[in-house]
Amino acid sequence: MTILFAIAGFFEVTAYGQVNAFTPLYLPRLGIELAAVAFWVGAIASFSNIAGLPFLPFWGALADRYGRKPLIIRSFVVGFVALSLTAIAPNVWIFAVARAIQSLGLGNTGLILATLAEHAPPGRIAFAFGIVNGANPMGAFIGPLVGGPIVDQFGFPVLMAADAAIMLAMVAMLALGYRDRFVPRPASGSLLRMAGDGILLIIRSPRLRALFPALFLLFAGWMLAFIYVPLVVARLYTGPDPATAVGIVFGAGGLGVFILSPVIGAIADRSGKARTLFAGCALLAAIWSVPFFTRELFPFTIAWTVVNGLAAALFSVSFTLLSASATDATRGRVMTFAYLPANFGFVVGPAIGSVIASVDVFLVFPAAAVLTLAGLGAVMFAWRQRTAEI
Repeated sequence: MTILFAIAGFFEVTAYGQVNAFTPLYLPRLGIELAAVAFWVGAIASFSNIAGLPFLPFWGALADRYGRKPLIIRSFVVGFVALSLTAIAPNVWIFAVARAIQSLGLGNTGLILATLAEHAPPGRIAFAFGIVNGANPMGAFIGPLVGGPIVDQFGFPVLMAADAAIMLAMVAMLALGYRDRFVPRPASGSLLRMAGDGILLIIRSPRLRALFPALFLLFAGWMLAFIYVPLVVARLYTGPDPATAVGIVFGAGGLGVFILSPVIGAIADRSGKARTLFAGCALLAAIWSVPFFTRELFPFTIAWTVVNGLAAALFSVSFTLLSASATDATRGRVMTFAYLPANFGFVVGPAIGSVIASVDVFLVFPAAAVLTLAGLGAVMFAWRQRTAEI
């Protein structure tokens, strides 16, 4: 099951990573002036995530009623529709709508992690999370490397059409590849009430109530910096193949995740999940500003590989804190919201970035350091709160 989810996540993140990596280079083809690209990158990212957030509570409720497998498959069907529309978008408005449709796939990773948490041995949960979350960004390693030359030679729409076809293949693989042993509970009340129950589960637990906004602060800086890396590369690279250069930098960042995520997960299993997260985030806050001081492509690539790999690995560990703060009966609904801090980060971070990057795109890295440091303090406070019986 871990391998199946890792493969599916790999291709999902490959497609999503390619959209993020090459959108800044494609926007001028949709009529956006170069001076306005930084603003539109942040605006589209914020809008697309806002569109999906209101539906997030319902995915957990639907999973409790009908099982997790249909809801996991749903995200890949949504990916197919969104990527197909992205490939044929005639203007920036339709392009933004396509990105918003893609956000309707939110919540599937939380369900995947909840399934793994209930099947993996207790001493191997963080390692299993590390494999799945490490395999996902492996798509961020291979995807941009493969996608960059395709964009340079054939164009961005061709790449999106190929990704849409792959999403259809993932739907078939998940539909046939494993049996969902989760037993849905009998219907009790409307879906609106069931969705509200998921939110109430978080509100009633002092630790979860504090932990979700704390994790939002902790990783908002990562979300902010991530979407502006292509514009940084465009500033540093002056050759004829900008998409290939962006792909190499994103690929290096994905390689950092692939290496560090399982390693940090294994360390967390041995040394303690909370202790590993706190120490790692202190280090991350200290090194976030390093890319700001790089003004050549090679040093920037090295710096980005390290900070992106460490941020993603710690993001994976943070899921174990959420899982450990929920009961067996409520873990599915709680973990459906596992990506909520990142989703809010992808709303607020790009909104901040649309202002900061318009002044100087390199300023996103000191901003990430400030947000990470503030989030670390908030997470340490949250972890000291009691876990209610929910």
